[in-house]
Amino acid sequence: MAPRLQLEKAAWRWAETVRPEEVSQEHIEAAYRIWLEPCIRGVCRRNCKGNPNCLVGIGEHIWLGEIDENTFHNIDDPNCERRKKNSFVGLTNLGATCYVNTFLQVWFLNLELRQALYLCPSTCSDHMRGDGVHEEKDYEPQTICEHLQYLFALLQNSNRRYIDPSGFVKALGLDTGQQQDAQEFSKLFMSLLEDTLSKQKNPHVKNIVQQQFCGEYAYLTACNQCGRQSRLIAKFYELELSIQGHKQLTDCISEFLKEEKLEGDNRYYCENCQSKQNATRTMQLVTLPCTLNLQLMRFVFDRQTGHKKKLNTYIGFSEILDMEPYMEQKGGSYVYELSAVLIHRGVSAYSGHYIAHVKDPQSGEWYKFNDEDIEKMEGKKLQLGIEEDLAEPSKSQTRRPKCGKGTHCSRNAYMLVYRLQSQEKSNTTVEVPAFLQELVDRDNSKFEEWCVEMAEMRKQSVDKGKAKHEEVKELYQRLPAGAEPYEFVSLEWLQKWLDESTPTKPIDNHACLCSHDKLHPDKISIMKRISEYAADIFYSRYGGGPRLTVKALCKECVVERCRVLRLKNQLNEDYKMVNNLLKATGKGNDGFWVGKSSLRSWRQLALEQLDEQDGDADQSNGKMNGSTFNKDEPKEERKEEEEELNFNEDILCPHGELCISENERRLVSKEAWSKLQQYFPKAPEFPSYRECCSQCKILEREGEENEALHKMIANEQKSSLTNLFQDKNRPCLSNWPEDTDVLYIVSQFFVEEWRKFVRKPTRCSPVSSVGNSALLCPHGGLMFTFASMTKEDSKLIALIWPSEWQMIQKLFVVDHIIKITRIEVGDVNASETQYILEPKLCPDCREGLLCQQQRDLREYTQATIYVHKVVDNKKVMKDSAPELNVSSSETEEDKEEAKPDGEKDPDFNQSNGGTKRQKISHQNYIAYQKQVIRRSMRHRKVRGEKALLVSANQTLKELKIQIMHAFSVAPFDQNLSIDGKILSDDCATLGNLGVIPESVILLKADEPIADYAAMDDVMQVCMPEEGFKGTGLLGH
Repeated sequence: MAPRLQLEKAAWRWAETVRPEEVSQEHIEAAYRIWLEPCIRGVCRRNCKGNPNCLVGIGEHIWLGEIDENTFHNIDDPNCERRKKNSFVGLTNLGATCYVNTFLQVWFLNLELRQALYLCPSTCSDHMRGDGVHEEKDYEPQTICEHLQYLFALLQNSNRRYIDPSGFVKALGLDTGQQQDAQEFSKLFMSLLEDTLSKQKNPHVKNIVQQQFCGEYAYLTACNQCGRQSRLIAKFYELELSIQGHKQLTDCISEFLKEEKLEGDNRYYCENCQSKQNATRTMQLVTLPCTLNLQLMRFVFDRQTGHKKKLNTYIGFSEILDMEPYMEQKGGSYVYELSAVLIHRGVSAYSGHYIAHVKDPQSGEWYKFNDEDIEKMEGKKLQLGIEEDLAEPSKSQTRRPKCGKGTHCSRNAYMLVYRLQSQEKSNTTVEVPAFLQELVDRDNSKFEEWCVEMAEMRKQSVDKGKAKHEEVKELYQRLPAGAEPYEFVSLEWLQKWLDESTPTKPIDNHACLCSHDKLHPDKISIMKRISEYAADIFYSRYGGGPRLTVKALCKECVVERCRVLRLKNQLNEDYKMVNNLLKATGKGNDGFWVGKSSLRSWRQLALEQLDEQDGDADQSNGKMNGSTFNKDEPKEERKEEEEELNFNEDILCPHGELCISENERRLVSKEAWSKLQQYFPKAPEFPSYRECCSQCKILEREGEENEALHKMIANEQKSSLTNLFQDKNRPCLSNWPEDTDVLYIVSQFFVEEWRKFVRKPTRCSPVSSVGNSALLCPHGGLMFTFASMTKEDSKLIALIWPSEWQMIQKLFVVDHIIKITRIEVGDVNASETQYILEPKLCPDCREGLLCQQQRDLREYTQATIYVHKVVDNKKVMKDSAPELNVSSSETEEDKEEAKPDGEKDPDFNQSNGGTKRQKISHQNYIAYQKQVIRRSMRHRKVRGEKALLVSANQTLKELKIQIMHAFSVAPFDQNLSIDGKILSDDCATLGNLGVIPESVILLKADEPIADYAAMDDVMQVCMPEEGFKGTGLLGH
């Protein structure tokens, strides 16, 4: 089928030869494309939106032919959530809790620990009635032991493939979205569990943690001077083995127990010698637990970065570990068998994934526990190879060493669990207590009910799908209308009818109606013509409306569209004619005034006007079937455009008459105007003899007179106050002039506004008042001290000579006189100079102003500061930065107002934008002063600097994150300072650190680390590591 635009042109080609009054039914049907050939499946690859008879590619392909019933639903088989036979139960990962799940599985498969926990008394008995049936309220464990009991019971006898440990995690107060140190979690939880069980009366329960995991080692310290030995016994629950520089587990154990020299500052205090002496310290294992936990210290503190990093080096270990060589007393049974390997996937210490390989103590088979997924290893063998392949390779990747039979090597194992081999393997199954089994049975009943419910929902979805399949196969063949009676239905509704993922809504054809409540001809591209038989079935089953039959073809819209199309075709010829008439030299002064802007755009204006008459054709892509169709906003926008672009209104003055400026208009001939008037009959008409607006002429004369008066005033004031205008020969308080004892004060704002007027008297209004009230408080007191006017407040005031003050009093209205008088106190030999302020200082208002200024500097939000990167300890000077030159984007007025002699303030040449001066009140004065401060202290960004938006309440660490994104410098490589003060407290806020708006912070970057794989560690600074602070593991 031809493209959509070609079909559009073909549907209206008849309008070139047919006048609007000659439109017939045949032309109407052509406009609605009633008799276009329908497309054939296989030939047409996608739906033709320009052809209402094309019913191909609307979603019917998924229904034609045989369909697998599984496609009728999106519900998984509930049996997939059922526990497999002879398998274990998984644990749901709640976000970043995989490290918790691995330890729970390891502890669950410790049968002695599980049995002891089952023996703990529980409040569950209070939750049951006398007949053993649970109350209606769900059981909620109260203590950590009860949570573990319930979890272990579910892991043992649940019918689910995996269970949810959220109750246990919530009881510990863990953040499910933040991954924590797994080794630290293991130690803290074992300590918490031991402390909890210590309150039990049953000795087997009370001491289970020590019996299973606690061993002892002895520190032997020998004095090198006298030979005296001291022995100190300490308990351990795991051995923390350093792996740096080692390849085998046995080497790590040997280093852990190696001899240590106590020398220098680390000398040993010998009680025999009564002084510090060099000594030798050794460590020996005294007793070992039944379950030996060996922590491989893969996560170490990097002094260079100040954060943890992971050591991705291979460590070899055997399935059988003989610990006798490391024992203090030989001859015992110290042979251990590997029972679990805990794995951390990933190269970073702050991300990755934890899994566990655990050996079933009853069957001897190895299982991989990966949250919800449990995988049984083949042949009762531990298989770690795939875990090593999943780790991301670092730049200096080492080849995996070969391992012999019964040995393994891993670069991701962080904990090895060994069980004493001499223990008799228990063939008895640990039984779940009756009260826990009751809870498990109840949960299993809920699971079975859920399975039945899901199976029923699947069945209902399949039945609905089959019924829909039969409906589509029946109706789709009857959709084409042919020559029989027909109706129109939107393409969008047909597509939703064929879409199995959404329920079919009632038909809604309102969005495609014209103003005559019939089918709009411009909407035919989103409509489809179907048979009346199919339409009857659709409306009977789904409802909706209005129905668009053959009577819905709108003759009025077709006739109007025909008229507009003919006008558009005529417009091209008229455009050429008007251009030729404009080029021809006019004879005499007869004609009409037309705006030059209107002449340049009249063809576009005419086209837009015709499009609007075309019934808002641009809105033909509106949504249907319940979607909103917003027409108000486009109409408002077009209304604004009309007000701006109406033809010939560009030469209207504000009074609705002909404007006085002849540069904006042109005289055109009567023939050209008559053509233009055909398209713009309502355009304002101005014959050549029409006079310009009399009111505008009067205003123009008055403006010329005012300009002349302003120039005269400016010249008089400039000649009277030449030094003040040129900023020459100005008095200075810090170096009081000898030839006067009195100086007067005005606001710097008044001086700047006056200079603006003198420079541009035709553009600026004359300054009539000095406005010194802005420098006074509401009580009439002065807001400055003599000392502040010599320093920070000097930019807010201007000093005036007495002779200049006399002239100012003649030229301007002076509301308040502010002056400083110098007097000498004492005799000739010992005189003292004092300065008297009139009016006097108001101490209370001055203090309030200072407090307000400090508060504003400490409570800002979204203020700009600048960070300057220091290169080789040298900061780029402002005067050498090309960015300080006046930008080409500045206005001519700003450029001309720059002082000829220069000014220390780099922003002195910036305009205040005509801001009116605030008067009288203390609050207005503060606002005025802020304005001047912002203007005078604004910082210009120089090369090597970047501007950042910050708030006073954000921390230094958050600022470092912004700097990292701006300069690509990691936070721990940033050395920040402001005004020589080092910024080091990451937790302090910028307000407390003295960072104020427009501050410049110096950044010196350390050399970055070479390990790019550790960038994940760098990003950890964004979320500071707080470990298990605030959790139940620390007693909170």
